[in-house]
Amino acid sequence: MAGRIKIITTGGTIDKVYFDALSDYKVGDPTIGQILEEANVEVEYSVQSVCKKDSLDLTDEDREAVAEAVRNCKETHVLITHGTDTMVKTAQYLRSIAGKTIVFTGAMNPTRIRNSDAFFNVGCAIIAVQTLPSGIYIAMNGQVHNPERVIKNRKDQKFESF
Repeated sequence: MAGRIKIITTGGTIDKVYFDALSDYKVGDPTIGQILEEANVEVEYSVQSVCKKDSLDLTDEDREAVAEAVRNCKETHVLITHGTDTMVKTAQYLRSIAGKTIVFTGAMNPTRIRNSDAFFNVGCAIIAVQTLPSGIYIAMNGQVHNPERVIKNRKDQKFESF
């Protein structure tokens, strides 16, 4: 079993807050702590927010900040919450980091919405980060994917390996 898990948050849909049907959204505070607390998850973890952005707004400087956070943390098991539109790009950006198990996850619907997939995806990612060997993975829709061989199918709202 893995030791303490480092959770790095970047924003994305998982943390979005909508005010009403006509308003825009904002990326709110990270919700993963709430998810884990409500699920009574018994793993040691710490949360570090690197940014609060829609993934379409992430820059290479943001990706480098994520990489630095991963490189600088003492934990070897790292879970990253990220927007789904550029999750694959950021996961590929981290490919040079060795010796750590890094699992990305996110949600198609915000945590704050009743039928959100955030809870399930985070649960899958918590298990994946504790049990997979060193490497970089994407845990979405009940599957674990290699970021070098996965795409987001926007129409069907899921990730698919190829």
